[in-house]
Amino acid sequence: MRRRRVLLAGLALAGVLALAALPGPDLRARGAPLLAALDGLVTAVLPAAPAAGVPEPKAAARVAVEDGRTIVRLTPEERARVGLETAILPAEPHRQELTAYGSVLDLARVTELTNAYAGAVAGLQTARARAAVSASAARRARSLGPATMAAAQIATVEATVLTDQAAVTAAESQLRTLAATAQQEWGPVLGRGIVERGPLVTRLIERADFLMQVTLPPGETLNPPPETAFAEVPPQSDRVALRLVSPATRTDPRIQGQSFFYRVSGAGGLLPGMSTMAFLPAARSATGVLVPEDAVVHGEGGTWVYRGVQGGGYVRHPVRADAPLSADAFVVEDLPDGSEIVLKGGQALLSEEMKGQIRVAGDDDD
Repeated sequence: MRRRRVLLAGLALAGVLALAALPGPDLRARGAPLLAALDGLVTAVLPAAPAAGVPEPKAAARVAVEDGRTIVRLTPEERARVGLETAILPAEPHRQELTAYGSVLDLARVTELTNAYAGAVAGLQTARARAAVSASAARRARSLGPATMAAAQIATVEATVLTDQAAVTAAESQLRTLAATAQQEWGPVLGRGIVERGPLVTRLIERADFLMQVTLPPGETLNPPPETAFAEVPPQSDRVALRLVSPATRTDPRIQGQSFFYRVSGAGGLLPGMSTMAFLPAARSATGVLVPEDAVVHGEGGTWVYRGVQGGGYVRHPVRADAPLSADAFVVEDLPDGSEIVLKGGQALLSEEMKGQIRVAGDDDD
């Protein structure tokens, strides 16, 4: 543009010189068309000079610092291009969720105990059948007496009865031991399911469901434990539902907190050996604006959400690292009631804010 202006100035000067060289008294009349053409050409290309003392107007900045806050303003077209979506959200009480630690357990031990108990039941039934046969033979031998059977044969039959009764006692003891072991290792609910081979244990053995141990952080307690909870499936962090089985018979040695057994669908994406986050509803509540996780942005070492301010702009608001959770969202307690929250497009606002700060820093360096 500057080069074009210099060229036009040169053309104008050349025109004036050409007029000065024209002979004759009617110089002005003959040069008027040429001067008019040059004036129109210069006016069409060069902007009019501002009045003395009046600065040229500047385009409105997208990023500005007002009252110590960095405000980002976008035109309606820009908001539509970045997919900006907002909503007016109230500040109200929300039931909190406790963050816990979940581990999907390997159920080889449950399968082993179930099969062992079934084998012990079969062994007891066999021992009882043998004892019944030997007892019947002993009664027949006694009825016949020494006149028909030799004393040695009667003694052998009597010994067989005693041996078979001892086998029955041993089988019953093994059965009681396995039942007690099942309850000690897995609690009364799972222990009874192992003994009875109930539907719960059958689904676990067939991998239709998995068993998850959920452990609360030290110092947190839930009595009674909630019937339903949720776990995140990595890597997308999708939520799957958990159903309470019973309090756990042991804690996670890494966490040392209160533990529960929950079952989760085998089709939910979790597998034995996986560790994940779990969320349990608590009795207490927190009052604030419920901000969805998708609305939160991360930058400059913090976690933020954008909210609307007067004048059509948006400003960052911090979200505490320990902010309460409810229904898979953050309860931001220091946001005013009826805040306009940016639900989608917050990352674009953050990028625009960072670019604005870079431009301001560059202007200061100049």
